Amino acid sequence: MSALPTASAPLPPRRVALILFALAMGGFAIGTSEFVVMGLITEIARAMGVTEPQVGHVISAYALGVVVGAPALALLGGRMSRRSLLLALMGFYAVGNLASALAPGYSSLMLARFVAGLPHGAYFGIAALVAARISPPEQRGTAVGRVMLGLSVALLIGNPLATWLGQAFGWRWAFALVSSIALTTVAMTAHVLPRGMNAPRPDAMRELRDFNRKPVWLALGIGAIGFAGMFCVFSYLAPTLVHVTGVRESFIPFGLIAFGIGGILGTLGGGWLFDRFQFRGAALVLVWSVLILLLFPLAARSAWTVLPAVLAVGTMGALATVLQAHLMDVAAEAQTLAAASNHSAFNMANALGPWLGGTAITAGYGWTSTGVVGAITALGGLAIYAWARADQRASEAALEGSGEAG
Repeated sequence: MSALPTASAPLPPRRVALILFALAMGGFAIGTSEFVVMGLITEIARAMGVTEPQVGHVISAYALGVVVGAPALALLGGRMSRRSLLLALMGFYAVGNLASALAPGYSSLMLARFVAGLPHGAYFGIAALVAARISPPEQRGTAVGRVMLGLSVALLIGNPLATWLGQAFGWRWAFALVSSIALTTVAMTAHVLPRGMNAPRPDAMRELRDFNRKPVWLALGIGAIGFAGMFCVFSYLAPTLVHVTGVRESFIPFGLIAFGIGGILGTLGGGWLFDRFQFRGAALVLVWSVLILLLFPLAARSAWTVLPAVLAVGTMGALATVLQAHLMDVAAEAQTLAAASNHSAFNMANALGPWLGGTAITAGYGWTSTGVVGAITALGGLAIYAWARADQRASEAALEGSGEAG
């Protein structure tokens, strides 16, 4: 068997396509695992003997794992080749999901979900850099988009499929499915991705200095707070459909499909918003988020209106694309760390949203209170955006002043 080519020579288009498919498959596994608990929240609560809001904390445990693991593994893996790091991260992901499938109780499931979340952000950050490296310069953005498409397809296909599997055969099979997809990703990536994927990286201290700047932290803050509303609603979508809309549990996958379609539209729309409005696109997404989240409690009362409302909530994913592009402009030499940390920020939102929503539900405000709580977090994101814009204008004014003085 001939050796794989190295990254020093241009790769044939077919090999590039296979690599992008393998990387996107990893994104598909991650996306399916990240959101599957939301579709099986009732089944897990019933099997574990806990309440549905308590299962919401399982979602938060995974999100906190992403928050901790993304920057930590991005830095710790800096001396490994990107190929080796990708294989290790996805192998780790397979183990974490297998542990989730085998968890004997609620506490062990919480721990397993935290562990499974650790490689999430670092995988996406490194996969995006590898996709850009193997592609012609004029096609780098398209290549990164194809990798991220795995996450969007997971929302549309993977999550409904895993939810159906969990409802039909038991929730543990959903995590077993994710583990098998992750192992398939490892095998395919090892086969098609050439060695020699290293690239010059700045000194770790230089990277940390560039990362530890106000524009970077404010952008991450917008995602961590402003995006929480989407997860607040989506985390409790299944019981909301059953208890408020009044549909059967077999209807839940259709709600997940609607959310997935919204996610794909949001991802595509976010790129267009940034190209047209730059950082101001974040404000437009946040204003849209406030409106649709406030309307959600009304729309949830009818099967005819709940699916369009869920689709609209899914379009909030545009914020991720806008902020990722903005971070590329402000992160300087901290591109790797910022790419991974963007996923940390959005999983801070994934932890915050279910916790706030579960608190409101437990306090007796009802399942649809998640829309109002989510709108409040979107307003918080707008406040941070206003701070970031004011800081940006001040910096631009200072540069203009120094230029005139020169």
